[in-house]
Amino acid sequence: MQRRQFLATAASAATAVLLPGCDDAPRELEGGFTGVNIERGHALRDLLQGGTIPAPAVVRRAQVIIAGGGVAGLAAARSLRLAGVDDFALLELEDSAGGNSRGGAVNGITCPLGAHYLPVPGDDAREVQDLLEELGLRQRVAGRWQYDERHLCHSPQERLFFDGEWQEGLLPVHGVGDATLAQYRRFAQAVDAESRAARFAMPALKLWGSKQPLAQSQQALDAITFAQWLAQQGLDDEHLRWYLDYCCRDDYGAGTARVSAWAGIHYFASRHGFHAPGDAVDEARESVLTWPEGNGWITAQLAAPLRAGGQLRTGTSVLRITEGRHGVEVDALNHATGNVERWQAPRCIVALPVWVAARVVHNPPAFLAAAAQRLQTAPWLVANMHISAPLTDRPGAAPAWDSVLYADPTAGGLGYVDAGHQRLDVRATLAGPTVLSYYQALGDVPDGRQQLATRPWQHWAEAALAALAVPHPDLRERITRIEITRYGHAMAIPVPGAQAFLSQIGLKSRQNNARMLSNGERVAPLPTPATARLAFAHSDWSGYSVFEEAFTRGHGAGLAVA
Repeated sequence: MQRRQFLATAASAATAVLLPGCDDAPRELEGGFTGVNIERGHALRDLLQGGTIPAPAVVRRAQVIIAGGGVAGLAAARSLRLAGVDDFALLELEDSAGGNSRGGAVNGITCPLGAHYLPVPGDDAREVQDLLEELGLRQRVAGRWQYDERHLCHSPQERLFFDGEWQEGLLPVHGVGDATLAQYRRFAQAVDAESRAARFAMPALKLWGSKQPLAQSQQALDAITFAQWLAQQGLDDEHLRWYLDYCCRDDYGAGTARVSAWAGIHYFASRHGFHAPGDAVDEARESVLTWPEGNGWITAQLAAPLRAGGQLRTGTSVLRITEGRHGVEVDALNHATGNVERWQAPRCIVALPVWVAARVVHNPPAFLAAAAQRLQTAPWLVANMHISAPLTDRPGAAPAWDSVLYADPTAGGLGYVDAGHQRLDVRATLAGPTVLSYYQALGDVPDGRQQLATRPWQHWAEAALAALAVPHPDLRERITRIEITRYGHAMAIPVPGAQAFLSQIGLKSRQNNARMLSNGERVAPLPTPATARLAFAHSDWSGYSVFEEAFTRGHGAGLAVA
């Protein structure tokens, strides 16, 4: 019996067994904020606004300093090691590295605190392919590349709660009319036409190597919002618009009314296109890699050798980066000791969000200041809910890894992923406890960032429970604890004009020669925003936040200073 069939059958049986327990008194809800130390970040902000940084208590030296331990900073550290540079220090504000791709645990069950999957990378993301090969996730078998099936998302992958029941896939199809299906086909044709007019790539920076990085057709897309472009195309079907709005909020933190048409098309054209119902689908290309802790599994692998080698310095806030003629000074607050430490190095990789980099870099270069003024960021929320037993399910598709609700997009809810879905023992998945990670994008919520900073955790917990109680009426009886992770500036929003500006930065770095790394990778220079002694690396420099962009930018910055 296939996994999908087994899940459907067993879920019905499990529901029948569990229903009598619904009369039990609900457990008292426990929980709180976790994952991101907002107070530490705000203390840093207040200190920087005050303008006076305490004198350093100690001076340390290294060949390279990396400011920021997200995916870009970890990728920069890896490329430095592969280039033969071990004398570096990575400074990270939080108590663990990984940024938006960290993992956590609730009641002993691992779960994501942010990014929860990695699409199987295409050939444009060769640096990511090399990483996956290094980690043993990708290998050549009989002349073809294959991925370790234990790390590919198990079937069923996605489902949508639509019109009172679950359906397979996230595009609304059950009961929709011919007019809706016709608009699905028209949008698929439009994506295909834009792909033929100019090539899209993931990561996008692979196309940024000429005096005019964006083709004329892409410049036109970048000049307007996705909603405006859809209106121009006459694509107004409510089901299509809901789905496209969901896609934008999922990847960019805000909906079609804010992101550029370039970003809306890029979401599909840079990977596997858009498939209308009935179109042939290449399942291998659309597969994703995922783990119970999400992309925290990858960042843990990247951080492990840095901890062993003593290069990773967590709980350390970068206060100021000063570039001089003969080197760089980085003043950082060690939260364990309460002392300011001064790091001196010939070069520094600034793997910080652009808005943070613009504050801590003394006399920031013009391109950094301009980028900080142009980029907008989206607040984001993850609610990890530990449930003691499987939930009662509505009719339709079997439980899946990713479950999305067709609902009002203004609330920002994106659905949830099940941390237990990747268990090899399906019976344990159905019978035992698990953690559901509910995501909420607040980029379109008025005062979303302020609300995130001031409202108690119970407010966000109740919002998540209310949303999920519709398809799962016994959620309150099953939940034992809920932990809320807040991101005030989770990701850059690719607003109109962002790509035209960002794609012009860092092109000079391509003048460097290609080189060979210790693991056999032959690497070519990548466009990296840089000054004489500073190299900037973060997904912000691509205008949106996905693993492929962050990793490739960090990789390129490491090679630029090695």
